[in-house]
Amino acid sequence: MTGVLPSQTIENMLESGDITVSSPLVEGQVQPASLDLRLGTVAYRVRASFLAGQGRSVSDRLTEFEMHRISLDGGAVLEKGCVYVVPLMEGLALPQDVSAVANAKSSTGRLDLLTRTITDGGEEFDRIKQGYTGPLYAEICPRSFSVLVRPGMRLNQIRFRRGQAVLSDAELKMLHAGTPLVDGEAVIEDGLGFSVDLKLPGTDLVGYRAKPHTGVIDLDRIGEYDPQEYWEEVRTKDGRIILDPGAFYILVSREAVHIPPAFAAEMAPYLAMVGEFRVHYAGFFDPGFGHDAAGGAGSRGVLEVRCHEAPFVLEHGQVVGRLVYEKMAEVPEQLYGAGIASNYQGQGLKLSKHFKTPA
Repeated sequence: MTGVLPSQTIENMLESGDITVSSPLVEGQVQPASLDLRLGTVAYRVRASFLAGQGRSVSDRLTEFEMHRISLDGGAVLEKGCVYVVPLMEGLALPQDVSAVANAKSSTGRLDLLTRTITDGGEEFDRIKQGYTGPLYAEICPRSFSVLVRPGMRLNQIRFRRGQAVLSDAELKMLHAGTPLVDGEAVIEDGLGFSVDLKLPGTDLVGYRAKPHTGVIDLDRIGEYDPQEYWEEVRTKDGRIILDPGAFYILVSREAVHIPPAFAAEMAPYLAMVGEFRVHYAGFFDPGFGHDAAGGAGSRGVLEVRCHEAPFVLEHGQVVGRLVYEKMAEVPEQLYGAGIASNYQGQGLKLSKHFKTPA
């Protein structure tokens, strides 16, 4: 069957050896349309980000770029501004008709923790060709905060697909007509347009900006950090903010999004020609995200925004990204949010799960 492979198929792939593991799976690792990937026991500090390249292995390239290696047993700090490569506990022996794409998990993206998957022979980040057999590695570059990590932590996830199942704009319009994908008018062009909300009801607080000099964040500590020690509040009364070059922001979409159970979506950055910024490191939206039957009733998309070369004026309602919808090969047996303790179902403007809820 063509489409994104659901949780039950992922479990079959684990049993058949299409996905290999060096340590037994943990609860919650298989998601509705993806598999969480786990850090191994060692991190390699490297001089620069790299791809293995055709005919080369990551281990070969590490001999060129490694500066030193760090044991993660007992915990280790990955320093802000440095680049690390970590072998993952999962590997692949994909069938010839199955490809994969990886992405950072939502909490990883909200910490500005750039995490990408690389493979032997890989010529792209996060894109894994049909039939790939070999190990997986995470390239990790903390951009705003230094982080404490341990073996088994899940910073990124992988999604599998057979064939191409991306919905055309015409198909997306038909789906929206039958099952509204956003609350209100849908802007559909090369996917479903996403705009920024800078006029939140009842408040002039519209987002957060990462502070430049902060303490370490232990990724195992949930709901324990004071947001004021790590974030500046971003406020506006006129629906307009100016993004500073190099700064990282947490904002929220104006649209409340619905992902029906038979579909999955991936968020793609908007065209570079519309502004000097990038949106959303964590691009997977699982089946059931924001869906009424899964307890969502529409969920806002949190926007992880990094400004590039020049200060840029961002205004309320400006389109900043798009959701590309794909068909599932089958409806997952478990939907996002429905009984699996999903952290961001029904969300609005929200920091990562590591921070206390602001008063």
